[in-house]
Order: sequence, then structure tokens, then C-alpha cells
Amino acid sequence: MIPSVFFALSKVLDLLLAPVTWSLLLVLAGLLWRKRPAGAWLAAAAGAVLLLFSAEPVANALTGVAEAGVRSTMRPGIVYDAAIVLGGGIDPAASRRNGEPELNAGGDRIVAGYELFRSGRARNLLLSAGGPDPSGPVEADWGAALYRRLGVPGDRVVLERESRNTWENAQRSVPIVKERRWSTLLLVTSAMHVPRAAAAFRKAGLEVDLLPVDHRHGLGDGSWLPRAEALERSSAALRELAGRLVYRAAGYSGW
Repeated sequence: MIPSVFFALSKVLDLLLAPVTWSLLLVLAGLLWRKRPAGAWLAAAAGAVLLLFSAEPVANALTGVAEAGVRSTMRPGIVYDAAIVLGGGIDPAASRRNGEPELNAGGDRIVAGYELFRSGRARNLLLSAGGPDPSGPVEADWGAALYRRLGVPGDRVVLERESRNTWENAQRSVPIVKERRWSTLLLVTSAMHVPRAAAAFRKAGLEVDLLPVDHRHGLGDGSWLPRAEALERSSAALRELAGRLVYRAAGYSGW
């Protein structure tokens, strides 16, 4: 599939897989289909969708499926040539607005990369995090700025700033790894993202060990009361599970 077409379709899929979108479509259908009782039932279904996916037990069930079997394969005693830190830990819009790197809920990725370098477990950090417009600052740039502020030497931070998704993370990392002749690699990303990311990198020809961070399963107190955070976790898990199916269908994962 043409990368630009795949990128556009992935964004449409992200929108269609959001429970908020389902709820809005049900409301719209109820407004268009005013004949009772269909309109009232559709409106009630819209509310039920939001309530269901905003409940922590539902969010935890979905994230549990998305994170099932995920574990660290970081080898003790190994100093990795590079830790590959994937994008998704920085809020580019907030960073541009404030002029400072702003971490988001996935900021554990950035923090883990720093800890690996600081503890001597990784000699270099490869930030693979682009955006739709690489002519301006992208995630990799903001991450590098934060690492420099924390004392990581500039020559130890390598940027891959053109990728827009996981498949491109993998493909665009290959020439960087080969050019620098790195052989031991540690892939750092969120736990629910690990299976798809690992498969994409291995399909691209890179053997990577795995360091999952940003675990989302089991958060909260298990309340059935609607929570915005639970809705976000449900949506993220649905997108990730669907993304695995899409990558498999497109031949991007090698599963």
C-alpha cells in the first residue's frame, strides 16, 4: 500500500474506532430518524456507548487484551548500542505553543530512554518520531531538546524525524542502524503498542529486544462511574487492536 494513502486511511480508521464517534453517529441518526420510538432508542444507545466505554472495568478489560503477553526482554548485563524510543510521549501542539517539551500520558517512553542512557544500559538514543510536517519541529526535536537539557551529549542522540506511524518508524530506522553499525537494539514503547511495533521492526529486518513502559491495564479503582480517563484508555486499546489487524492485512507486521 502507498505510504501516504495508508497514513490517510489510518487517521480515518482512528476516528471511526473512537466510542465518541460512535455515540455522535448514533445521536445524528436519532435526529435524522425522528420517527418514534427509533429516535429515542438511538439517543439512548448513544448514551449507553459513552457510559460503557467510560467505565474502568471495560477499559481495563480492553487494555488487558491489548497488553496480554507483553513483557520486557531486556537482557541483563548487555549495554545496548542504541535504545530506539518511539514517538507518542510528547505533545507536539503543546510544545510548540509553550516553546518547551511537553510530555503527555505516554511520556514514560521518553523518561525510560533517559534512564537507559543515564544508567549506562544504552550508548545511544534513537528518537524515531516525526509528524505530518517535518519542515517544523516534530516530536523527535522536542525529545532531543529535553535530553540535552538533562545532560545527554548531543552526539549520543540520533533523530529520525520523518516517520508518521509505526511502520515508518521501523522502515526509516533501518538505514540509521546500518550506517552506524549498531547490532544490539532495545525498542522502547508503550506496553499495548509493543506487539505491533516489535512485529513491524522485525519485518523491516531489525532484531530488537523490548522494553514496554506506560502500562495501562489495572488502573483506577474499578468504578463503573463514567471517567474521561477510562474512555481514553478504551479508545486507545480499540485503536491498537484494530491497528494490529490492519498491519497484518497490509503485510506490515510479518505475523
